[in-house]
Amino acid sequence: MSDRRQALTPDALAMMDTIARTGSFAAAARELGRVPSALTYSVRQLEDALDVLLFDRSSRQAQLTAAGQELLFEGRRLLQEMDAVANRVRRVASGWETELTISVDDVLSMPTIFELVQAFCELREPGQGAAERSGPATRLRLRSDVLAGTWEALTSGQADLAIGVPGEYSQSVGIEQRVLGELPFVFCVAPHHALALAEAPLVDAQLVHHRAIAVADTAQRATPITVNLLPGQDVLTVPSLRAKLEAQLRGLGCGFLPEPMARPHLEAGRLVAKSTSRGSYAARLHYAWRADRGGLVPGRALQWWLGQLDSPATRQALLQRHAGLLE
Repeated sequence: MSDRRQALTPDALAMMDTIARTGSFAAAARELGRVPSALTYSVRQLEDALDVLLFDRSSRQAQLTAAGQELLFEGRRLLQEMDAVANRVRRVASGWETELTISVDDVLSMPTIFELVQAFCELREPGQGAAERSGPATRLRLRSDVLAGTWEALTSGQADLAIGVPGEYSQSVGIEQRVLGELPFVFCVAPHHALALAEAPLVDAQLVHHRAIAVADTAQRATPITVNLLPGQDVLTVPSLRAKLEAQLRGLGCGFLPEPMARPHLEAGRLVAKSTSRGSYAARLHYAWRADRGGLVPGRALQWWLGQLDSPATRQALLQRHAGLLE
């Protein structure tokens, strides 16, 4: 195995590419500045190390065998990846993180999140070469979390930035956080649900007899958060707000939905808003990031995202622009 690895050098792969591209050993030798006999010897060494024939010796041209074609294909891919890694390392040296993981609470506007992702991916570094004009070196990883799951993802090291963290958490060492804003919720049911015609405001004694639709908290170790559920109430737990909305549209239960998400369905008559004795409900959300970097400033990718979140327009869009969720 070690002989094979030593044989598969970038020079050997480039040699194979040159022979295949020029069509003969003599032409490849001229391009590489070597004598044909030295090139033939190098090919035989590569064949001996891999224990395969790479070229058909019965042909007057440099005709590849099936094994040679496979090596040429994979070799070209490896050379491209080596160039990409070298370019990436140069960009990382300029301050870009290798990877940035962002936990996004399911309650936020995903169209807005992907607009930010697109803007990030389209960033271009100034410079003369193609490598310098390429996008950020940072690989983005998005994850969707719910309630305490966003905070847990951040504090456990599974995420570098959490957007939509509930306001119940106090400041922790190594964690910075800022207010994202308040998101109003509205209690609603389908028009054919039993509560649709009930006199408002609805009281707990009424609600306890009707199934609630709840989104599962994604926290694994932290204490899960439950919101507006009554003791003894039947609950249908779903994995996302999109599923919760679908369940309530079908009349499978009742519950609070983000007002911007429910608004088009309320206006179209597919949902009915009902006041409750608990009054109005709004979630105060934050965004938070890991700052325990030994006194170092955040990487350029995290700085870019924090800069976007510092914009009131961006924060407003994350809380309000739920249009297109079901399209």
